[in-house]
Amino acid sequence: MAPSAATLDKSKQLTSLATYYSLGRTGLRVSPLCLGAGTFGKSWGEGWTTDESADKLIGRFVEAGGNFIDTANTYQEGESETIVGEALRKFGNRDRLVVATKFTFGAYAGDPNGGGNSRKNIIESCDASLKRLRTDYIDLYWMHNWDTITPADELMYTLDTLVRCGKVRYIGLSNPPAWYLGRAQTLADERGWAKVAAIQMEYSLAMRNIEFEYVDAALEMGIGILPWSPLANGLLTGKYKRGADGKLSGDGRMATTWVTDSYVDPNSDKNIKLVDAVVRIAGDLGRTPAQVALNWVTKRPGVVSTIIGATKMKQLEDNISALEFEIPEALSKELEELSRPALQYPYFFHTGEIQEMVHNQTNAHYEPHWYRKRSK
Repeated sequence: MAPSAATLDKSKQLTSLATYYSLGRTGLRVSPLCLGAGTFGKSWGEGWTTDESADKLIGRFVEAGGNFIDTANTYQEGESETIVGEALRKFGNRDRLVVATKFTFGAYAGDPNGGGNSRKNIIESCDASLKRLRTDYIDLYWMHNWDTITPADELMYTLDTLVRCGKVRYIGLSNPPAWYLGRAQTLADERGWAKVAAIQMEYSLAMRNIEFEYVDAALEMGIGILPWSPLANGLLTGKYKRGADGKLSGDGRMATTWVTDSYVDPNSDKNIKLVDAVVRIAGDLGRTPAQVALNWVTKRPGVVSTIIGATKMKQLEDNISALEFEIPEALSKELEELSRPALQYPYFFHTGEIQEMVHNQTNAHYEPHWYRKRSK
């Protein structure tokens, strides 16, 4: 046994977290939970700042087996990258971790080229992130958002250039339109450029819209899925109380400040029933609602790693233990049915009686259900 393996202390690891999976169709292995660094800093104000030091949170995450950290150039106005970089310098373990960051959002008011996905902004953003992170390479570099302007070929060629020059190892797209994702990956495939390894999308029991297009696309094109906001801004933790006027109260962003997605309605009948079910099922299993919600989404088709966040060590400990159990099939089915989004056009053409008409009322499928199962 090599000396490095002989000295590895596994006593404080969690088996589920210290089990690693390929990021899409690549050789890069990542933990099934990824530590999001959006709360590292003070620029975003109340509700967005860690009570614990970032060093302690990162240290415990890594100690437990996590190897994947996600930040962005504009998180906390750049503070997040700086804090992550300083922590990596202190720990001296940068090469053992998979560090991801992002570009797109503007940093300079009034500068039309200070944001977006142009070659100019991507390269300038990358160089600035490398300085803040105190590293000479980024493991996974994300397009943070579609800018509605930059052609896919300019984006992908620029990212490929960064890979070839050694500043970036792998690339990913966050929040892209499905058509843009398909075009980007096809261009990369045809022209021999670095391919999209992963997509980062909002995904939770309360927001499952990516299942209409992105899950199948990811599986078909060899792309891993990283859910963000897997707890729906804390809604699925059950910690909020609802007043007679519909306003929420409780220790969390939905009651005190801005959130990343205002389209998840905490007062809809569907979400009220969903949260009640998550809380009840968690009680039945002797787990927390957050653990149930994280467990459910992390084990969905196409998902490689789920982004978690924490402002307190107690939250982190709870989150990183979310994969240490199985949700019984009957309860998982109940959650699936309660949270299932209503079919929209054209997707109702792809199921049910209309598909029976396509296949002449025969029981035809793409592949056997056991086809992709592998022995451990």
